Amino acid sequence: MIPYGRHSIGIRDIISVINSLKSDWLTTGPRVKQFENLLSEFVGAPCVTVTSGTAALHCAYAAIGLQENDEIITPPITFVATQATARMFGAKIVFADVQPDTLNIDPKYAEKVISKRTKAIVAVDYAGHPADLKELRKIADKHSIFLIEDAAHSLGSIYRGQPVGSIADITTFSFFPTKNITTAEGGAIASIHPHLLEKAKRFSRQGLIRDSGEFIIKDEGAWHQEVHEFGLNYRLPDVLCALGISQIAKLEEFKEKRRAIFQYYAENLKDLNITLPQERSYVDSNWHLYPVRVQASKRRDTFDFLRSSGIGVQVNYLPAYRHPAFGINESVWRKFTNSERFYKEEISLPMHPRLRKRDLEKVVRTLKAAKL
Repeated sequence: MIPYGRHSIGIRDIISVINSLKSDWLTTGPRVKQFENLLSEFVGAPCVTVTSGTAALHCAYAAIGLQENDEIITPPITFVATQATARMFGAKIVFADVQPDTLNIDPKYAEKVISKRTKAIVAVDYAGHPADLKELRKIADKHSIFLIEDAAHSLGSIYRGQPVGSIADITTFSFFPTKNITTAEGGAIASIHPHLLEKAKRFSRQGLIRDSGEFIIKDEGAWHQEVHEFGLNYRLPDVLCALGISQIAKLEEFKEKRRAIFQYYAENLKDLNITLPQERSYVDSNWHLYPVRVQASKRRDTFDFLRSSGIGVQVNYLPAYRHPAFGINESVWRKFTNSERFYKEEISLPMHPRLRKRDLEKVVRTLKAAKL
């Protein structure tokens, strides 16, 4: 089976992890700061590492002070963590439909659903293609709300000459094994606002305060630390940051390989009766997924045929509002025309740096053999 996503681990990654295991630090140590510094240089904004992309989103919502009855605006086409972490604060999820070409949130739709309770617009860079951050930035500033970018798919992507991570108020990343780099499990938060990053960091470190200048309790000894607001333990350990340090050195190489795969598919699938992903002229995407679209009536048969032929395809994603946890009536789904159509047609083809030419040839050959 050719997997649709896969980690790329080499000997230098292994050596980096082994050296960490031999050191005096397994959890929070010098490699955490080293990895955060490397990330910060790459994305153009200070970063804090956490245990997953989900944790990064949870910390981002904590940083903006999200609370019960606040609203956030999100696209439906995303992994449910984008919404679930906001619901943990009691916030209401307001969905905005996606654009038909990029599958990213439609800024015009998003602005229409802003209310006096809206706290943030949360853009998702679907498949690695950055959302329309320029338009979203203007809307967020106009309405005095936050812009959060869920960049789980897009580390290494460039939007209008700026790296993803340097534009939104807060940007979150994921380092899951199928993502653009991996720390096994892991994630990060970037912010152009130091006070927001500090809030996110404090939340991810259980809310602990160690700076004596901030203490409310003044008569304790050098051991003292205290909590003013509750947080959680989302610290990414040294041993995983060691893997991240090695991986980020290969990010540009990974990006080149992913773009070469993108171009191979684009050239060799263009004559089939399928819709291929497109890239806007002003972005340079680090492609995480390669989502194609087939006729809705043929999607299930095509998916099953590819899987049975050894092509590990996937569907990304069930529109979030369809999850039973939201309790949204099926009649509401029809409001989201582009999201519904995309979900019924989408299949993600294999996309990762370890794909060989013969793997790509097999994917193309098998798609051509499918009755599209």
